[in-house]
Amino acid sequence: MATDTLKSKPGAQGGAGGGLRRLLLDNGALTALIVLVIAMSALSGDFLTADNLLNVGVQAAVTAILAFGVTFVIVSAGIDLSVGSVAALSATVLAWSATEAGIPVALAVVLAVATGIACGLVNGFLVSYGKLPPFIATLAMLSVARGLSLVISQGSPIAFPDSVSHLGDTLGGWLPVPVLVMIVMGLLTAFVLGRTYIGRSMYAIGGNEEAARLSGLRVKKQKLAIYAFSGLFAAAAGIVLASRLASAQPQAAQGYELDAIAAVVIGGASLAGGTGKASGTLIGALILAVLRNGLNLLSVSAFWQQVVIGVVIALAVLFDTVRRKAGVTAPAAGASGGGNKGKQALTYVIAAVVAVAVVGATSLLHNGSSGAAKPKIGLSLSTLNNPFFVQIRDGAEEEAEKLGVDLTVTDAQNDASQQANQLQNFTSGSLSAVVVNPVDSDAAGPSVRGANKAGIPVIAVDRGVNKADTSALVASDNVEGGALGARALAEKLGGKGTIVILQGQAGTSASRERGAGFAEGLKDYPGIKVVAKQPADFDRTKGLDVMTNLLQAHPDIDGVFAENDEMALGAIKALGSKAGRSVQVVGFDGTPDGLKAVQAGTLYASVAQQPSELGRIAVRNALRAAEDEKVEKMVKVPVKVVTKDNVAGFEG
Repeated sequence: MATDTLKSKPGAQGGAGGGLRRLLLDNGALTALIVLVIAMSALSGDFLTADNLLNVGVQAAVTAILAFGVTFVIVSAGIDLSVGSVAALSATVLAWSATEAGIPVALAVVLAVATGIACGLVNGFLVSYGKLPPFIATLAMLSVARGLSLVISQGSPIAFPDSVSHLGDTLGGWLPVPVLVMIVMGLLTAFVLGRTYIGRSMYAIGGNEEAARLSGLRVKKQKLAIYAFSGLFAAAAGIVLASRLASAQPQAAQGYELDAIAAVVIGGASLAGGTGKASGTLIGALILAVLRNGLNLLSVSAFWQQVVIGVVIALAVLFDTVRRKAGVTAPAAGASGGGNKGKQALTYVIAAVVAVAVVGATSLLHNGSSGAAKPKIGLSLSTLNNPFFVQIRDGAEEEAEKLGVDLTVTDAQNDASQQANQLQNFTSGSLSAVVVNPVDSDAAGPSVRGANKAGIPVIAVDRGVNKADTSALVASDNVEGGALGARALAEKLGGKGTIVILQGQAGTSASRERGAGFAEGLKDYPGIKVVAKQPADFDRTKGLDVMTNLLQAHPDIDGVFAENDEMALGAIKALGSKAGRSVQVVGFDGTPDGLKAVQAGTLYASVAQQPSELGRIAVRNALRAAEDEKVEKMVKVPVKVVTKDNVAGFEG
C-alpha cells in the first residue's frame, strides 16, 4: 500500500551531488515555493512586508481548506469538482437561515456544515452505489449546488451575520482568523491521513482498490466517508470566504475546485491515487497564492497570470514523473519511521533558514535603492471580458499616461473574492491611491475598509462601495439608465406589446440596479407586458443561446431589453431578420459594437454611459485624492439614450 511520503531507492545516487539532487526531488513543491518567494522578493520591494505576507496567508486560506478536503478524495484515486459550488451553497444556507429565516446563528452554522456533509454523502453514494465515475457524479453536484445557491438567494448576495463575519477579521489587530482556520484544518487533515483507520484506508483504496476490498476493507462505506469529509471542508471554506466578504455570494468560489485540485497536485499528490499529504497540499496552495500576489504586485496582466499558473501545474505533474523515473518509490505502509520524519523536519528547518537569509539580502537591496518615482495607482475592474470595462481601462490608461501616473490594472473576472485579494494586494503595496469597480458593492466593503485603515484613498467607478469610505464615486446612474431604457422601448412600441428581458450575471449590483430601474420605468406603460426574464450573464454567446430558447416559447414578442450591449447583440443574432423590424431591441452601455448595430438599425437604442470618460475621470480624481486635493464625493457622468437619429454625433 502506498503512503503519503516518498523515498529514494538506496544507492540510486551517491555523493554530495546525489544527496542534493535527492533533496530537491523529494521536496520539489517546497523547493519551488522557496524559489518563488526569493524571486518575488527580488523583483518587488512590496512583496516582503509583514502586511503582504499575511495577505498571502489569507488569500491561500480558502483554497487550502478546499484542497485539504480534496486531498482525501485524490489520495483515494477519486476527484471532486463540486467543492466550489458546495462552499457557495453552504455559505448561502448559513446567511439565509440566520437572516431571512430568523434561525439562531449557532444552529445556522450547524445547518451550513450539514449541507456540505450532505452534498459530500450524495457524491459518495453516486460513486459507491450508483457506480458513476467520480468526475460525472461531482460535476452533477457542481451544477445542482450552484443552482440551489441561486434559488435560495434569488441571485442576490445575502448579508452575513456579524457574529460569524468575525471569522474574516484579525486577532489582536494583526493575525488573520482565516489563517488560523487554515492551520487547524491542515492539522486535522494530517491527523486523519496519518493517524486514523480511515486515513490508512484512503491510501489503500488509492493504491489498489480491488486489493483493498479483498483485504477486508468496506470500500463503499469508506468512500461515503471520504466524500463527506470533502463536503465538510468545502462548507468550512465557504463560511470563511463569506466572512471575508461580509456576504454570501451565490456565485462565489467559481473555479475554486480547479485551484484546489491544482494545489493538491502541485503539493506532490498523484491523480492516480495512493500518494499525498497535508503539508504538500498547504505548500501547493501557498505557491498559487504567492504567484497571484506577486504577479499582481508586478502589474502582470490577469490573462497572463492564468497562463503562468497553468504552466506551473503542468510542470508540477512533469516533475512528479521525473521524480518517479529518478528512482523515487513509495515504501510500504508504516515503513517510514521516526528517522525519516526527523530528516523531513530538518529539511523544512534548513529550507526556512536559506529562504530567510536570501530574502533578507534582497530586502536590504530594495531598501538601499529607493528614489523618486511616479505616483502609483491601482485599478481593480470587475471584468475585462466585456467591452464596456475594457473601455474604462483604456480611458484610465490614457489619462494615467497623460498625468505621468504608474497605473496597475487587475481583472477580478466577476469574482468578488478574487477582487478582495487584489484590493488587499494594492493595500500592502506602495500605492498612492486605488480605483475600484466593484463586482459587488457589499463584498468590496471589507477590503476597502482595509485601504481606509492604511490611509490609501479609494475611488469607486461605475458602482459604489457599501459600508466603507470612498473619496469619490464616479458613475453613471444605472437605475436611471434602466428607466430611460424602459421609456425608449415602450415609446417605440407605442405603449403596447410583449417583451422579454435578458438579465446580467446574478448577484452583480449592475444587473440589480438596471433591472430595478427598467421595472420602475415600465410602470408608466401598463400596456407593455414582460413575458419572460432570463439571465445571460452579460455575455454575447449566452445572449444568443438564451434568446434562441425564449423564441421557441414566445415567437411573437415585440421587444427585448438587454442589460448590456453584449447580450443585446446576441439577441439580435438570434432574431435574425426580425431585429429592428418586427422586434425592437434596446441595450445598455453604448459599446462600439452596440453603436454600430444602432447605426445599422438592428439595435433600436443603447443607453450609453461613456465608459472611457468614466476611466479618465476616476484616475484624475484618484491622483487628486492622493495629493490631498479636494475631490467631489459624487461625480456623475451623464447617460444618454443613443438611437439612429443621434448616433452619428455621439462620442462615447
